[in-house]
Amino acid sequence: MPIPDTAVAHPTPFVEIPRGEWSQLAPKEHLSLTETEIVQLRGLGDRLDMQEVQEVYLPLSRLLTLYAAGARNLHAETSRFLGERAGRTPFVIGVAGSVAVGKSTVARLLRELTKRWPDTPRVELVTTDGFLYPNAELERRGIMDRKGFPESYDRRSLLRFVSQVKSGATEVRAPYYSHLVYDIVPDAEIVVRQPDVLIVEGLNVLAPPVHGRLALSDLFDFTIYVDAKTKDIEAWYVDRFLALQEEAFASPDSFFHRFASLSRSDAVETATQVWRAINEPNLLENVLPTRSRATLVLKKAADHKVSSVLLRKI
Repeated sequence: MPIPDTAVAHPTPFVEIPRGEWSQLAPKEHLSLTETEIVQLRGLGDRLDMQEVQEVYLPLSRLLTLYAAGARNLHAETSRFLGERAGRTPFVIGVAGSVAVGKSTVARLLRELTKRWPDTPRVELVTTDGFLYPNAELERRGIMDRKGFPESYDRRSLLRFVSQVKSGATEVRAPYYSHLVYDIVPDAEIVVRQPDVLIVEGLNVLAPPVHGRLALSDLFDFTIYVDAKTKDIEAWYVDRFLALQEEAFASPDSFFHRFASLSRSDAVETATQVWRAINEPNLLENVLPTRSRATLVLKKAADHKVSSVLLRKI
């Protein structure tokens, strides 16, 4: 049963932990980042700072270490039960949420924090953008205006990629996506080599199985949904569009260069139209309904700060 925007439904599979209580669960040992590292990690328009890292993400990092240790122990005991030699299996984390909600910042931050765990120095982050069909293929299928919707992804290749990493393959390759040109880059790849932890970030990573087939989320050991009210995400999307207009859009190589010269009012109108025609319907139809499938939900307030954490009961 989905979690309503305004209150937790009862009965619920989640326990809600206010930020103040959650912050007390941080590890005793020092795992924090420098201010410079935090600035480099946060996305455009995000407001991640040292306090947010210490009060929200260090406790989350500690929780993830417990889950990772539990997964390793279970794998070892299962191998012993079967009389097999226990190979090392990566701990796979899925991070989901709307466009502009800050999930990419969360994923990048978790990558840096998990690298600091003593047992998991090799951490890889892969976004599902690399598994979007190339623009030419989207145009051929007549779904260019539905880019980001489930049907715009090569889901079979994405599932195969994560399956191979999870099974311990020596080297697995993924396509490379450029946000500047808004397309897959031919002959460019991301190479993943037996990580201790794999983080997979994307809009639809928590989608349920289709017609009884294996779902991507079936391969995850822990999943996070970054949540906020729809009206707040819309405001963040418009703010991000305005910031990009002054930065990335200004490049002649940018797919969105045509928006660089818009007046502020026209830019706000354009961003709002794009949000309401594409991103909001995708959120409401495909992304938000997967929230209740997460292991943990980070609930953000209008100021981008996490106000509470919902953790699935064990």
